[in-house]
Amino acid sequence: MELFGITITEYVGYLASIMVLISFTMKDVKKLRTVNMIGCLLFVAYGFLMPTLRIGLPIIITNVAIFCINFYYSFLKTKEVKA
Repeated sequence: MELFGITITEYVGYLASIMVLISFTMKDVKKLRTVNMIGCLLFVAYGFLMPTLRIGLPIIITNVAIFCINFYYSFLKTKEVKA
């Protein structure tokens, strides 16, 4: 399916790129990580929408790893107490 000559897959890729780009404009690290995680999830979806998994697999692996790192630092890592 195409809209204005652009496939849904391409729209997902563009939206993912925009989300990651926006995340780097954030001053608040928590917001940066949250927006970046959304971008990563969109890139994972984009990877699965690629015509072959061989093309999409590097995109999927990289963005799952980045998502996990962001998730860890956002929600799982305990706050360090400065001495």
